[in-house]
Amino acid sequence: MNFEISESQLMIRQMCKDFADRNIRPKMMEWDEAQIFPEELFREMGQLGLMGILVPEEYGGAGLGYFEYVDAIVEIAKVCGSIGLSMAAHNSLCTGHIMMFGNDAQKKKWLPKLASGEWIGAWGLTEANTGSDALRMKVTARKEGNEYVLNGAKNWITHGISGNVAVVLARTGDLLDSHGISAFVVERGTPGFKAGKKENKLGMRASETAEMVFEECRIPEENLLGNVGEGFIQAMKILDGGRISIAALSLGIAKGAYEASVKYAKEREQFGQPIANFQAIGFKLADMATQIEASELLINEASDLKNNHKSVTKVSAMAKYYASETCVRVATESIQIFGGYGYTKDFPVEKFYRDSKLCTIGEGTSEIQKLVISRAVLK
Repeated sequence: MNFEISESQLMIRQMCKDFADRNIRPKMMEWDEAQIFPEELFREMGQLGLMGILVPEEYGGAGLGYFEYVDAIVEIAKVCGSIGLSMAAHNSLCTGHIMMFGNDAQKKKWLPKLASGEWIGAWGLTEANTGSDALRMKVTARKEGNEYVLNGAKNWITHGISGNVAVVLARTGDLLDSHGISAFVVERGTPGFKAGKKENKLGMRASETAEMVFEECRIPEENLLGNVGEGFIQAMKILDGGRISIAALSLGIAKGAYEASVKYAKEREQFGQPIANFQAIGFKLADMATQIEASELLINEASDLKNNHKSVTKVSAMAKYYASETCVRVATESIQIFGGYGYTKDFPVEKFYRDSKLCTIGEGTSEIQKLVISRAVLK
């Protein structure tokens, strides 16, 4: 594996850093406080190619690989986890599902709008009573002539209100049958498809999370992705890549908190010297730096496997598990280094702290990652 930083990676990093400093940093606390999802920002990100990084050029995307994708998420998340989360969900889940399992006509229909940022994507797997237990989903899709009719509700959906198009997993067979679920593309404005409750969250508040409700929602059969009964297997493969996204998001938040902590430790004086001189602070920074480095290596390994179309299930679960737990530890220690100031909204680490926890929950909890990893090592 060669993890040497390429010229395209350096360009992506600088572009995203400049964009985040100019367009996100000045407004991120306003968005966070009011739970504003800044749709127009994502149109601008689309113009830079950030909403279709992995999409082939023939479908309007940037045609880049996972190293560039990870770098982009990291640089955005170093400033605001919410924007990084929405960018990741759009790219790896909705867009990624259509890109991986759609036919050519479906790709030509939806990918250019998603890759340009003209449309924002949502992905519907989770339901109120089926978080990790996806096989018990209650949303159904029944076949009537040349249409499918969807009924039920999806919960905890990123862009559940603002998404212009959603990939929705629905039951077309028996309960608990892994071949009884299918994937469909549903466009906003389709009769019977509406938004439900918006969640009032602890962190990631500028990333919209809401219900999607389906009431006799009719869609044409050509909106089926792949074949009937393949949806669950498709979703598990999408989550393999999605875990790299959340690992990258975690890494970005951790780096943002760490860099703020190093800067503060050098500037803040107590007992006549910078607090960075005290071993208690130095050791915290050493632990943070080591865990961040280890997270990055796991993410790079997973990205390399993904770029080479090799099995990534175990390593992506490891990367997501370790990076997300590291993110929470680093954000917690950052608050401690800042002391009382870290508990206020005048400094950035309180937001990193609130945003970090979602990383250990979204796209598979830490416990689910350990289940995936243990099954892989015990084969």
